[in-house]
Amino acid sequence: MTLNSNVISMLQTIVAMGLLNLVMFVWMYATRIPAMNQAKIDPQSAQHPGSLNTLPSEARRVADNYNHLFEAPTLFYAMVIAIVLLGHADQWHVLCAWAYVILRALHSLVQATFNRVMLRFALFGLSWVALGIMIVREVAALY
Repeated sequence: MTLNSNVISMLQTIVAMGLLNLVMFVWMYATRIPAMNQAKIDPQSAQHPGSLNTLPSEARRVADNYNHLFEAPTLFYAMVIAIVLLGHADQWHVLCAWAYVILRALHSLVQATFNRVMLRFALFGLSWVALGIMIVREVAALY
């Protein structure tokens, strides 16, 4: 099967988001486990959401971001796959998809490091603009 460059680029955005998830997963455990050890928290006591809220912000914000990567990005994955399968992958969709990935990566970096809420919110909002354009364009193409 031969795929055109727009389709390949769209699918690469899914792989890039997968890589971002992997990076945040490793970072989360690299910060969380030492923080739990330092706080002398028994891992079994962390069996319920929120039970690790006593950890320092440096450890919690990485885990928060990891969880955020399973919220709105799931819609992004579905949209990319729908756009590709419906044969609508074009330069605009590619641009929006890569903008989404870059903005989410920047959002992750901000949240996991210095965590400036308004900057993080701006990056999140801009990523939704990119995703929103993809959604509206696909709705227009279908209906």
